[in-house]
Amino acid sequence: MTSMDLSFRRSNLLRNQPIGRGDADPLPLLLGQLLLRAGLPTTIERASSRPWASALFEGRRHSIRLHFAGEEPTTQRARFIAGLSEAEWRLPKYFVADITVDEEGSDSEGQWVQLSALTIRDW
Repeated sequence: MTSMDLSFRRSNLLRNQPIGRGDADPLPLLLGQLLLRAGLPTTIERASSRPWASALFEGRRHSIRLHFAGEEPTTQRARFIAGLSEAEWRLPKYFVADITVDEEGSDSEGQWVQLSALTIRDW
């Protein structure tokens, strides 16, 4: 037997809106903490976030690219990466389950890193 919830709004499906209790994306807070860890001058070149879920957890997957352009960008980048996966992050209603450096490199203006992070909703 199949049943249907008639109170479920079709517009949520068409517009891809959060259904139920959609919490705020933790990405802005994570970016602020990453910048504090990186130090000045560091800029965010790109940052995106998308929903993520498994059978037991739900959260968000983040992709972030940071650019280091100080006097010693190589040293600054190395200092930022050292111990990154063990760092403590303070995100209300979420915790950082995984954070990794996907790529790193240099350009004419300094050094950069491409990060991936997974934040899980803390029930």
